[in-house]
Amino acid sequence: MRDLERTLRAELRGEVDFGAAARALVTMDASNYRRVPVGVVAPRDADDVAAALHVCAEAGVPVVPRGGGTSIAGQATGTGVVLDLTRHMNGLLSVDPDARTAVVQPGLVLDRLRDAVRPYGLTFGPDPSTHSRCTLGGMIGNNACGAHSVARGTTADNVTELAVTTYGGAAHRIGTGWAGAPDGLRELVGAHLGLLRTGMPPRFSRRISGYGGLDALLPERGVRLAEAFCGSEGTLGVVTEAVVRLVELPPAPALAVLGYADESAAADAAAGLLPYRPLTVEGMAEDLVGAAGGGTSGAGGVAALPRGRAWLFVEMPDEGAARAVVRGADALDALVVTDPAGQRALWRIREDAAGTATRMPDGRMAWPGWEDCAVPPARLGAYLREFRALLAAHGLRGTPYGHFGEGCVHVRIDFDLASAAGVARFRTFSEEMADLVVAHGGSLSGEHGDGQARAELLPKMYGADVVRLFAAYKDVWDPAGGMNPGMLVRPARLDENLRFAVLPATPFAGEVARCVGVAKCRTAAPPGGTGGSGAPGAPGGSGVMCPSYRVTGEEQHSTRGRARLLHEMLAGEVVTGGWRSPEVAEALDLCLACKGCLSDCPVGVDMASYKSEFLHHHWAGRIRPLAHYTLGGLPTWLRLIARLRAAGAVDAAVRLLPVPLPGLARERALPELAKRPFTRDASAVPGRAAGPADAAGGPPGATGGPAGAAAVTLWPDTFTEYLAPEVGHAALRVLRAAGLDVSLPRGGGPVCCALTYLSTGRLDRARKVLRRTLDTLGRVPGPVTVLEPSCAAALRADLPALLPDDPRAARLAAAVRTLAETLEEYAPDWRPPRLDRPVVGQTHCHQHAVLGDAADRRLRERAGLVGEPVGGCCGLAGNFGFEPGHHEVSVACAEEQLLPSLRAAPAGALVQADGFSCRTQIAQLGGVRARHLVELLADGLADGPAARAAEGAPDTPP
Repeated sequence: MRDLERTLRAELRGEVDFGAAARALVTMDASNYRRVPVGVVAPRDADDVAAALHVCAEAGVPVVPRGGGTSIAGQATGTGVVLDLTRHMNGLLSVDPDARTAVVQPGLVLDRLRDAVRPYGLTFGPDPSTHSRCTLGGMIGNNACGAHSVARGTTADNVTELAVTTYGGAAHRIGTGWAGAPDGLRELVGAHLGLLRTGMPPRFSRRISGYGGLDALLPERGVRLAEAFCGSEGTLGVVTEAVVRLVELPPAPALAVLGYADESAAADAAAGLLPYRPLTVEGMAEDLVGAAGGGTSGAGGVAALPRGRAWLFVEMPDEGAARAVVRGADALDALVVTDPAGQRALWRIREDAAGTATRMPDGRMAWPGWEDCAVPPARLGAYLREFRALLAAHGLRGTPYGHFGEGCVHVRIDFDLASAAGVARFRTFSEEMADLVVAHGGSLSGEHGDGQARAELLPKMYGADVVRLFAAYKDVWDPAGGMNPGMLVRPARLDENLRFAVLPATPFAGEVARCVGVAKCRTAAPPGGTGGSGAPGAPGGSGVMCPSYRVTGEEQHSTRGRARLLHEMLAGEVVTGGWRSPEVAEALDLCLACKGCLSDCPVGVDMASYKSEFLHHHWAGRIRPLAHYTLGGLPTWLRLIARLRAAGAVDAAVRLLPVPLPGLARERALPELAKRPFTRDASAVPGRAAGPADAAGGPPGATGGPAGAAAVTLWPDTFTEYLAPEVGHAALRVLRAAGLDVSLPRGGGPVCCALTYLSTGRLDRARKVLRRTLDTLGRVPGPVTVLEPSCAAALRADLPALLPDDPRAARLAAAVRTLAETLEEYAPDWRPPRLDRPVVGQTHCHQHAVLGDAADRRLRERAGLVGEPVGGCCGLAGNFGFEPGHHEVSVACAEEQLLPSLRAAPAGALVQADGFSCRTQIAQLGGVRARHLVELLADGLADGPAARAAEGAPDTPP
């Protein structure tokens, strides 16, 4: 392999990487399978592809082409050299709007093509749910379809020419006719005309399995070589360029949502809607909708779904056509959605289903393998009923959904793929499932290909003679058998190479394995937040995941890439350093611990928690980086400075130091410390009694407020206490103005959420701090209002996870409220002051991921604050932006959405950011003072600065 690596480096201009990290990142795709390659090559152009295929053929090493790695049957993994076609060969070479064609490279992401041709009123017809990260080459390899194929066809129907390089380096350009065909192909087809005409299963739109397009080479079908090549899953050659057809984009599509009594009724009705010429007919039942967070009362924050327990989403070219469908459909209930935002929210349920369907209601995981079988649409209802019965007979569960208008059903099933008995059941079920599909005249794969998951069972569908013809077809294109061996013909067994077999039986391994590889984290723009285990209510485009990937474009900095490296670290075959692995440490170094993946990843991967766990083990028994002591121990240092009453002296010393403090980035200025902690001055708020004791001393406070008012505890988090006490004072005024009885924790000692210890992986210290906090706090009589979103998220999510056996932890977590939640729940009749101003700023990542901001949006609306803070990540992310080596990434994250929004802000706009890190980043990079929402509200109160200014009184804060 060293000789192979050296030769490839000498012959190619692109990158060649046989290192552990590069290999680990591509051992898996979005399937149940894992195969370890010898190296990864990122070719720069078709000449590089030819050179790589020549060198590998000379060495007898197989080659696997790979796009976005979202295949669900294992075909994007391999034991030889993996060609990463996304790094360089990702261009849109030309567009001809008049001819409605485009010339693309294989690594081009579908959404980039769609965005480029949208100004011409055009689009590419096939649109799988992974459209934001799947590549055109992968779509050609799998003959991808998507929701609109009922009107626009499969990828094979939309490809006119392909440039293909075969194992050994020979180039072919194929389209219609025999030009460019490999030697012997015409003769092979001529010798098997009868078998191609009568021996293949009846053709229907989703007959994708095997080389299902081989009968496109019949003379009566025009000898469509490019069409026959589609769906070959990288087993024949590497596509280096494609000419694709474009279709007209309807200017104002409308969505008819039809409700049915159950899934069978919806399935039975789907075929009857086809005469209306729909653009889509998608089906799903209540178990999927509930898993996606919508439920029957709403979907992602949009209007309620129509009555029913199953739904068909029928997209039509315009509102009139949609209403005609509603009138003609025999549905229990229906609605027509014309608003684009409402349609997007509904479609996100469907698009995230590959992830949300991976979780059962009881938390168990479900897996692909029988993800996309298809039957003729008229058979769908009967097929689904028998499929449900087969699941029950094996004690399995799944959540079917999919392209009901074409009889294609997606489902993930809760197989036990970690035990011998579970794997045996998986095999038995798979064999019986194949029989069921074939009995209904269906296809084992309806759009995602067979890969390793189903290729072994193709004889059930096609028969031995056709499968032998498939093998001969591959051998004409690939006589040496070097292209993606083990797929489609002469396949590996469906129960070999399972990715779970290499993992230890530990809870952390189970968490890491939950990444199913759908790669929503590999998008160029922040995704909208739906699904996952985080909070609902995020509007479209407000997502966070994964900021470091969007800055670097490197797989190792995506959530999926980091999960894969952790998987291989636990397996110990490729990444051999265990918890001391430098490969994993490097990948996690640029993880901002923003928790965006917790909400934006459809399966709720929590990379921030995984990073904490890794750092905990990685530095166990060793001296840690200085930043872990300076920034990680921030609450201790700030408490000590406050006790010594030395804030002014410390600020002066920091300004005068010729070098930055040890462990801190030299590009960053430290924020100034408050001269007096928040709790020490809490008595200065008019009408309030003294606050409780804090670390610097002082008497415990008494509660006050109107008789009968709801009691609220205001949490003095580290940032409010020592760095931004003005936020705490504003909160006291607002909460009291709302008629609430506000007090501070009374235990006589400091309270802390342990956030900084979590972010630096000092988990033992975090548990100690949290236990001390619970001891100090005692019984919590009511809601606990936490102003700093990261602290609220830590108390709500991390506290019970770290102390699962302490019932006090669960009680405190359940009591935590944001300011907006407190006001909405405990002062519902309070009317906030009308500010009537535009607002820009940043929603804190942890609020987006864990807490949700629906209540905040409603509060801003009631206060007349017009506009929404942006999504994404500010880039400072607590200690991340202050650590050496992170400044460039930190700034780049801010430049993605936050800083442009500040530059584009209308005159007079207020800048809101509830997170201290966000406000610091805005001040340091944007030169603007951002304020917490509670400060903006306090300004509008009768005793606020705005009112005092109107009366001519000096604006003096308490």
